Amino acid sequence: MKRSIEETINYRLLFMGMVSLVLTAALTIFVFHQSFSHQVEHDLELTTRSVASSYTLSGDERILEVSAQDTLRITLIAQDGSVLYDSAAGTALENHLERPEVQQALHSDNGVGISQRESSTVGYRTYYCALRLENGNVLRLGLDAASTYGFFDEALPAIVISCMVILGLSVLASWLLTRSLVRPIVQMGEDLEHIEDHVPYAELVPLAQTIQSDQLLRQNNERMRREFTANVSHELKTPLTSISGYAELIEAGMAKPQDVTVFAGRIRTESARLQSLVADIIQLSQLDGMSSEAAKGQAPEQAKFAPVSLLALARRCTESLALNAQKAYVTLLAEGEDLTVQGDQRLLEELCFNLCDNAIRYNRPGGRVILHVETRDGRPALRVEDNGIGIPPEHQVRVFERFYRVDKSRSKATGGTGLGLAIVKHIALLHGAQLKLESREGEGTAITVLFPVPGKK
Repeated sequence: MKRSIEETINYRLLFMGMVSLVLTAALTIFVFHQSFSHQVEHDLELTTRSVASSYTLSGDERILEVSAQDTLRITLIAQDGSVLYDSAAGTALENHLERPEVQQALHSDNGVGISQRESSTVGYRTYYCALRLENGNVLRLGLDAASTYGFFDEALPAIVISCMVILGLSVLASWLLTRSLVRPIVQMGEDLEHIEDHVPYAELVPLAQTIQSDQLLRQNNERMRREFTANVSHELKTPLTSISGYAELIEAGMAKPQDVTVFAGRIRTESARLQSLVADIIQLSQLDGMSSEAAKGQAPEQAKFAPVSLLALARRCTESLALNAQKAYVTLLAEGEDLTVQGDQRLLEELCFNLCDNAIRYNRPGGRVILHVETRDGRPALRVEDNGIGIPPEHQVRVFERFYRVDKSRSKATGGTGLGLAIVKHIALLHGAQLKLESREGEGTAITVLFPVPGKK
């Protein structure tokens, strides 16, 4: 089970707090130790000078005995390193000439030597301060670390209690802070439809916008799915009803012999319309799949991209639709530059065919449809222009939707499925192309497909 964001933030804050506490305590102890050591060395030097002054004035070793304390060790060392007096041992000890503090005292300009080390005689760290006397001997005082740091033992309980109190306050502060940070995020997620109105932090604005865009996209897709299902049902039902009705009349013998041929022709017409509709639906489904693959950065398996000549494509399109144009008394021409784009030739032929077929269907007798292959803004472009009935402004934003028809009666009469421009839109998107629609009611329509510059996505 994954942790919640509140637990994660809480644990990390606690970890940071504990690490900070440990580091702060360690650094504080280190700094305090250094400062305290310097202070001990300074005080020990002052004490050594004071004892040396008293001893020099009196010249009596009893002064040294009086000055020695339980925590203070006094040693008098001759120039050759032999021990003349030691308050701790009371008898002669090993030669002290090689001791660091003695060497410093004998050879330094100020006659003072200071050091600290583990004492071989008493078993713990001791601070030493040696002072060269006027007669050349060295007076050394030693101070045990056990006594100088004895106050740490007294302060340890207070330090532990302070750390526990700080840790407890850190836990409480971490919990309160985490709760105050996470609560607005939870509240933001409770109303996804208006998520942008409840964004607590600037860093979450892109996330909120993405979620809202996804919500709108899902709603739009759901609306389109319902509309598509309803339209498909309606479009399939109409020809099937006609086919079924004519077939029943013929089967029941209610059709006159001279009407059978007429009914058979109508059945064939409706069947062709049904086949065209099913073929367009299947193609749209395939294009949807290819578009999804392209959106994920994958090359669509069914699309075979290769260099395609737009002018040759346009001329083949005019040849295949020449008979349809002739029946509609429409002039069909292809002209322009010989430009090449990277694309799937079969899909681009379908795109060109649907644009030209639409231009012929929604034209007038004596009209014209011209396919221009040209360069626009440095990009290859295929422009299909007609002087037909045009598209009213309020319908122009929706003509590329599935099953959307500007003039439903004319579409029924000309046999259109209402999916042609939707297929064009999907093919253009698959090729990274842009569609531009220009139309004036009663004057004509021009649809331009702007392809990417060759070599660029």
